Amino acid sequence: MEDQHVTPETAARVRDSFERQGLMTHLGARITRIEPGRVHITLPSRPEVTQQHGYFHAGATSAVADSAGGYAAYTLFPENSEVLTVEYKINLLSPAVGDHIEAVGTVLKSGRTLTVCLLEVYGVQGDRRKLVANGQQTLIRVDRPSP
Repeated sequence: MEDQHVTPETAARVRDSFERQGLMTHLGARITRIEPGRVHITLPSRPEVTQQHGYFHAGATSAVADSAGGYAAYTLFPENSEVLTVEYKINLLSPAVGDHIEAVGTVLKSGRTLTVCLLEVYGVQGDRRKLVANGQQTLIRVDRPSP
C-alpha cells in the first residue's frame, strides 16, 4: 500500500484540537502519526497512569483508544466540522505493560453523519509490540457553530 499523507491543514487542525483536550494533556499523551483515516497516540508509562498492580489503567488505555479513533475520523471530516464519540466498546486482552502504550484508530466506514473505527492498543517495550486491547467505536460528525 502506498504511503498516504493528510494535508498540512488537516494535520494542523487535528493537532490543534488534540492540544485543547485537557485529559490527553493531563495523561501525557501525544499524537505520533496522522494519516487519512488513521491516527496513532502514544502514552508513556508513569505512576499516574497505572493501576494498583503497575499495569496501565484501563481508563487510561480506553481514553487514548477513544481519542485515536476520534481523530482518525476527524482526518476525513470537512474543515467546518467537529467529532464526538457516540459509543465505543473495548476489550482488554492482556495487562498493558511497557515503556508506553500506543493506541491506533483506523476508520472502517466513514459516512455523512456516522463513522465507525477500529481501535487497537499495543503495549510497547523496546522493539516489542503486543496487542493489549481492541475495540470498535461509532462517532458523529457535527457542524462547528458559527462565530
